[in-house]
Amino acid sequence: MKPFIHFRITYLALTFLMIVLGLASRRYDYLLIEVVADNAGDTLWAAMVYFGARFIFVNKLPQTSFYTSLFFCFGIEFSQLYQGEWINSIRGNTLGALILGRGFLIEDLWRYTLGVVVAYLFDALWNKFLKQTTS
Repeated sequence: MKPFIHFRITYLALTFLMIVLGLASRRYDYLLIEVVADNAGDTLWAAMVYFGARFIFVNKLPQTSFYTSLFFCFGIEFSQLYQGEWINSIRGNTLGALILGRGFLIEDLWRYTLGVVVAYLFDALWNKFLKQTTS
């Protein structure tokens, strides 16, 4: 297998891991301390977006995924300022709400930024570790 295929598989796995952890953070929020329960879902959603972008842009610099992820997350959040009937009907079901959200919250922008930054730093450290172990 070519090296970039291994990276694609890794980023796909990380994307799904973020989905599982994000859903678990909402389902089992009562098991978490309040600050984590309040912020984990959106932070993990943004990390999922980052790893999904890395999956798509595996041959590009990580900064491409970083900025693409922030742009996407912020775009979704600002789209929540629009409350048209047709989009609210999509937001009315669970999947639509998970993807599009329900209403604009300025603090979500901080959560998304944190999620993308942490995912980016994890990615950078992981890739640095891989380079050191393969050299």
